[in-house]
Amino acid sequence: MGSNKILMKGNIALCEGAIAAGCDAYFGYPITPQNEVPAYMSGKMVQLDRVFVQAESEISAINMVFGAAVCGKRAMTSSSSPGISLKQEGISYLCACELPCLIVNVQRGGPGLGNIAGSQADYFQATKGGGHGDYRMIVLAPYSVREMYEFANISFQLSEKYRNPVMILTDGIIGQMMEPVSIEDNKREPITRSSTDGWCLGGCLGREPRSIKSLFMTEGVLEKHNYHLKNKYDLIKKNEVRYEEYLTEDAAIVVIAYGISARIAKSAVRKLREDGIKAGFIRPITLWPFPYDKISEVSSCVKKILVAEMNLGQMVEDVRLAVNGKCPVEFIGHPGGGLFTDTEIKEKLASMF
Repeated sequence: MGSNKILMKGNIALCEGAIAAGCDAYFGYPITPQNEVPAYMSGKMVQLDRVFVQAESEISAINMVFGAAVCGKRAMTSSSSPGISLKQEGISYLCACELPCLIVNVQRGGPGLGNIAGSQADYFQATKGGGHGDYRMIVLAPYSVREMYEFANISFQLSEKYRNPVMILTDGIIGQMMEPVSIEDNKREPITRSSTDGWCLGGCLGREPRSIKSLFMTEGVLEKHNYHLKNKYDLIKKNEVRYEEYLTEDAAIVVIAYGISARIAKSAVRKLREDGIKAGFIRPITLWPFPYDKISEVSSCVKKILVAEMNLGQMVEDVRLAVNGKCPVEFIGHPGGGLFTDTEIKEKLASMF
């Protein structure tokens, strides 16, 4: 086994990761700053004799994902913030029908058309359910080009393990930045799927007919289905929480951030340690399920917590729920595509200390 280190953009690393993970079909529609994804997939998927479709709209793209997933194929779509908003009805249908797929949001500044700068303003939409009804998606937040590659495979694995859509919530900065990435020579093999899998409609083939639907009109049936989904979500919360913890053992103050903000915050913590200030760092990797227990545990041992996000305050609400008054929680944010510097976060932490 060997590896080839290649300099590539985050969006391209995402594509290569999905292809290596066995993505059968990609359906998308252009929007900046994720345009490299459909552009790259349009050539590479065809070369590999897989399916690529530039749909006539975002709504069409998410419903094509539904169609491919219900046939047992590994399906993927991507967009940026306003485009993800248009996909919300289809996402709700996918969750209700328990169909696995990968959805990627390379966030841009909003609200409205906003701008094309990287942002983190779609946290609520991704983690609280941007569409109708009681549903959840597993949400992964990469903070490097390498993780863009790796999380594509992890997402497909998790989506099929739990029969549930998975979202990679990244931003335009990570999507556009370039870093060296090691591409494994031994490509990951996809899970073997057949018409006997629970979500596949591949013809009866000696079994009883199967129905995949989200319309339950008989009294009490929809309530029962919602409780079934809740039991699955509870299992995900028990088994799939992921986070990075750095220098928290003796920390007096901790910064919590994800995605590109986490890279900057971690740099600030290193510099504070050099100055003798006991700062620590937690990065939620799964934004849902959220690492409530870890943050609660750490909040019992520190004086203050700072949450850094490129928005006006979204994840900070989950942090405050986790802390539950054990220590003060402060916030620093940049909306509309504004970006932190490590000096800015360092100075804020130092003033809190």
